[in-house]
Amino acid sequence: MAWLKWINLALLVLYPVSWAAPLMRAGLLPLFGLSEISVLTGLQALWSTDILLALIVTVFALFAPYVKTIGLALVQFDFLKRTALPVLSVLGKLAMADIFLIALYITIVKGIGIGRIETAWGLYLFTACILASLLISLAEMGQTRD
Repeated sequence: MAWLKWINLALLVLYPVSWAAPLMRAGLLPLFGLSEISVLTGLQALWSTDILLALIVTVFALFAPYVKTIGLALVQFDFLKRTALPVLSVLGKLAMADIFLIALYITIVKGIGIGRIETAWGLYLFTACILASLLISLAEMGQTRD
């Protein structure tokens, strides 16, 4: 499954794209335009209001998935032992927490009925990156057992 190596390497490019891509468009009233919100713009807003929460989200949204992807590439190209795979799997689970939080925020705002939120292509790209990384690590762990 050599193609998994190349998909994993592609994630090193796709993650930063997904962080800058619009996750959603939000606006207070239907008459006004919607503002695009990305992972990076969301983090910028958090850093100015709640540093602790911004630090937590930065770890889950940026560092956990990226470090996991780099670690997985190191395993795939035999620069890191396969015994590191369980640790990398934990990092992947931390990254999935991000998708849950974003979905929760969208659900809460839509449920309150104040303003308007539309999901954007970046949310799907970010989710696809996380899920692809999860599937690649599961395939790698399956190869370890064989």
